[in-house]
Amino acid sequence: MAGCCSEDDVHLQAMRDGQRRVLWIVLALNAVMFVGEFTAGWIANSTALLADSLDMLGDTLVYALSLAVVAQGPRAKALSAGFKGAVMLIFGLAVGAQVIVKLLYGLPPQAPLMAVVGTLALAGNIVCLILLTRHREDDVNMSSVWVCSRNDLFANSGVIAAAALVALTHSIWPDLLIGAAIAALFLRSSFHVIGDARSAYHESRIDNQTGVRGRG
Repeated sequence: MAGCCSEDDVHLQAMRDGQRRVLWIVLALNAVMFVGEFTAGWIANSTALLADSLDMLGDTLVYALSLAVVAQGPRAKALSAGFKGAVMLIFGLAVGAQVIVKLLYGLPPQAPLMAVVGTLALAGNIVCLILLTRHREDDVNMSSVWVCSRNDLFANSGVIAAAALVALTHSIWPDLLIGAAIAALFLRSSFHVIGDARSAYHESRIDNQTGVRGRG
């Protein structure tokens, strides 16, 4: 029995170490991509790029929080996932508000800059998703992180598509529509992640109460 426990402890520690390494890498990548995309979005006057950059900032915060709870129990990980869902919800609402402002006062963005930066961001997020997929099923903490990374691919692809359509039409609408779609994706994912977090938190409370009764 002691040997089995020792093997389980070693396996658990190895899994946590692997999670930490991956989270540090994707955190650094997303922080760099946020700075690059936000700057380019501001220069290019692109709602889609700015929305995607906010996604990168949100992911950076999410990965930092995930690192903090890697070695914590199910309840802490459920709370972490719930916070990530709340971050997605806030950014979704913020991007939606930016779309409305741009609709009223905006000008067509610079399509070439959008396309280049969107392509670089897509390449970076593909690397992040590949790294995170290995840990997708570890726990609710890593599962919610994987959802964030997967959403990034859709957002990046949308930015590239918007750049192509802006170049063809010289219209503001492709940029606005993609920005709105990214906002909708944030909102939909936030409800999914928050729901999973609530379920995991509820299960952790039941397990904790059962353990207390068992000891009693």
